Amino acid sequence: MCPDAARRGGAARRRGGRYLLLGWLLALVPVVAAAQPVPLTPARVAELLPAPGILRNSVTNLHAEGDSLWVGPFLNLTTDEGATWQQADADSLFGSRNRVFSIDVEGPVVWVGLGFSTADGVQAAGGFLVSTDGGRTFAYRFPHLDAPDDDRVTYGVSTLEALPVIVPEQSPPFDIDYDPVRDEVWVAGWASGIRRSDDGGASWTRVVLPPDDLDAIAPDQPYDFVLEPERGTTGNRNHMGFSVLVDETGTVWAGTVQGVNRSTPADLDPETGERAWQRFSFDGTPFSLTGNWVTSIEEQPLPGRNPVWMATWDASEVQGERQRFGVTVTRDGGATFEQALVGERIYDFAFRGETVYAAGEGGLFISDDGGRTWRTVRDFYDPAQPDRRMRPGVEVFSVATTPGALWVGTADGLARSTDGGLTWRIFRAEVPVDPDTPSDAIPRVDTYAYPNPFSPVAHQWVRLRYRLDREASVEIRLFDFGMNLVRTLVDERQPPGEREVVWDGTDDGGLRVANGPYFYTVDVGGETFRGKILVIE
Repeated sequence: MCPDAARRGGAARRRGGRYLLLGWLLALVPVVAAAQPVPLTPARVAELLPAPGILRNSVTNLHAEGDSLWVGPFLNLTTDEGATWQQADADSLFGSRNRVFSIDVEGPVVWVGLGFSTADGVQAAGGFLVSTDGGRTFAYRFPHLDAPDDDRVTYGVSTLEALPVIVPEQSPPFDIDYDPVRDEVWVAGWASGIRRSDDGGASWTRVVLPPDDLDAIAPDQPYDFVLEPERGTTGNRNHMGFSVLVDETGTVWAGTVQGVNRSTPADLDPETGERAWQRFSFDGTPFSLTGNWVTSIEEQPLPGRNPVWMATWDASEVQGERQRFGVTVTRDGGATFEQALVGERIYDFAFRGETVYAAGEGGLFISDDGGRTWRTVRDFYDPAQPDRRMRPGVEVFSVATTPGALWVGTADGLARSTDGGLTWRIFRAEVPVDPDTPSDAIPRVDTYAYPNPFSPVAHQWVRLRYRLDREASVEIRLFDFGMNLVRTLVDERQPPGEREVVWDGTDDGGLRVANGPYFYTVDVGGETFRGKILVIE
C-alpha cells in the first residue's frame, strides 16, 4: 500500500511493513486478463552507495535484521542506528516508477518486492530485487505473472480451471516472506493471489487456497472450483492475497480478504509439494478474527510457540455483519484466537521480548503485557531539535526494532526512540537551502516553504526553511496580499545551521486565514529573505 500514491520478527524473523492498501481495493475492481504483460528489462546488478539519509518522508516499509534497518519506499539501509545511510543503486528502482512494496531478510538473503501506481492510481507489480550477500549487491527478477495459456492448475487429484493473471496491474507484491529452511520465497500479490518460488524467483507456482464456500481443502480430495480472484459477481475473495508468513514451525499463514489460511508441516505432501489448507474467518464472536481482510501477519519471538499477530480489517459484504478493524492474535498455532485494539486500523507489528508494537492510523500502540493493555504515542517530538517535529496525529505506517532502538515510519518521516517511545529523534528527507552542488532540480535559494500550495486541512502545517551562517537574531513574519501583518512566527536569537519553523495557517489571534497568497520575510542580522505561500482548502 502506498502513502505517496495513496496515503500508507522464524524464530526471530521480522519482515518489513508493506505498502499501505489503497481505498479502491475495497471496491474489488475487475482483474484485467486480456493483454500481454508489460515488458521489463532486467536490471544490472545493483550496489549499495552512500546516501545523505532517507530519500522519502512517507516511510511505508521498515525491516530490521540485527543491526541493519532497511527503509522503503526507496531501499535505504543503516547499520549504525541512523548515524550513516546507504541506498541500493538499482535502476529497476531509481530508473523507473517502481517503489518498495515489501521487504524480507533472512541472514544474507534479502528479498524486495517492487511495485508502482499507474496514471489511473492502480497499483501494479514491478518485479523483485534479490540479494544473497546481505544487500551488498542486488539482481532483478521479473513479476510473478502467468502466461496467457496458464488456464489450468493441478491440485492433488484435481485439475482446476484458473484465471491467468498476465498483466502487472492489481498484482503488486504487498507482502513477501523467504523461508530459508526450504529455500522458498512466498509472495502475496492481490489479484495474483499467493505464489511460491523454489528457484530464486525464476518461476512462480500458484498456491491453491480454499474457495469462499469451503473452509478447508486437501490435495487428496476432488474439487471443481475455479482459481480466480473476485471480479464483480464471480471469483473468490479468498484467492486475493495480501499477507503471508512462514513461521518458526514451518507453518504457512496466508492472509486474504476472506480470512487467514493455515497450512502446517503435517499438511504438506512431501512427494508432490501440495498443501492442505484450513481457513479461519470472522464468525461474530470475540474468539475469531475481528474482520476478514488480513493485511499483515507477523510472529513474536518468545520461548515456546511464537504468537502470530494479524492486522484484521473490516471486509463486510453484508450490512450489519459487524466485522471490525483491529488485531487478532493466536498463541497456539490457530487453535484459539484473541482480539485486541478493536476499532483501530493497524498496518504493521514489531516486537521486543514481551513488548508488542503496532503501527496504525491512530499512531503507535505499545503493549508491555502481550496485548492485554496498550498505550498510544500520537506525537513524535525531538526535544534536542524543537524545530524538527512531525505533524500532530500523523499516521504510523511501519514499525521495527533494532538492538538499540525502536523505529517508526510515518507519513511525515522516520523516527527513532532509544527509551521505549518516550522521546524521539526525527529523520526527514529535506532539500538543502544551500546545496553543495546546485542544479535545476535543487537550486541554491535563501529560503523556501513546503508543501506549497499549503492546505491547513490536508497538511496541518507548512514548513519554512532557511539557513544561518552564524548565530543571529531572527524575525520571521507573515503578510497577506495587502502586506498586512498576519503573524510573527519567530523573534529570537538562533544558532547557525539549517533551520525550520512551521505555520499552521492561523493568524496571531488563532483564526484560520482565508485562501490566497501570503508572503513571508526572514530578517537575519540586517539581511531580509522573502518567500511566498499559497493557502488553499
